[in-house]
Amino acid sequence: MNEALAPRAAFISPPEKMAPWLRLGIWYAEREAGKELLPGRLLAWYPPAAISSGLLESLIADGKKDLTPRLLRLVRLQVSLVVSCPFCVSMNSVELSDSLITAVELSALRSQIDVDAVATFSERERIAVRYARLISATPLKFPPEFVEELTANFAEREIVILATTAAQVNYWARLIQALGIPV
Repeated sequence: MNEALAPRAAFISPPEKMAPWLRLGIWYAEREAGKELLPGRLLAWYPPAAISSGLLESLIADGKKDLTPRLLRLVRLQVSLVVSCPFCVSMNSVELSDSLITAVELSALRSQIDVDAVATFSERERIAVRYARLISATPLKFPPEFVEELTANFAEREIVILATTAAQVNYWARLIQALGIPV
């Protein structure tokens, strides 16, 4: 088999032993995800990182109060694609049909077509997708005209939720890639 196509393992293996409370947290996360989550298992090497990452994930915006689940899904998926994290794309593509994300919209998130050319995106969704792209770019640059458009269309709380949602996916993408975790 071609080495480039062969399945690979993460850079390190999970610890053989971990504290019972940490094992319980990982069990719960995996039950919710419906699959084994290697990132959580590897974080068990350093419990403070496992705890803080688990807490960050448990407090994720779910779209029940402020922004819609669909808009948040678009942001998560857009960040996953921008930072080229196959694991993140996989995790954030679950239940795409539940969010009613179409093939055309997915093409826009993949930058195959212009986001503004997709009639099914609302104005807020277009802005949120562009914001997710800006948050995920290096260096970070927010043109004043974009900030004006953002603040005209989203309340302060919504902007914080958008920023933290995109930053959270960026965090996971960098961590997953830094540990060599395969999809």
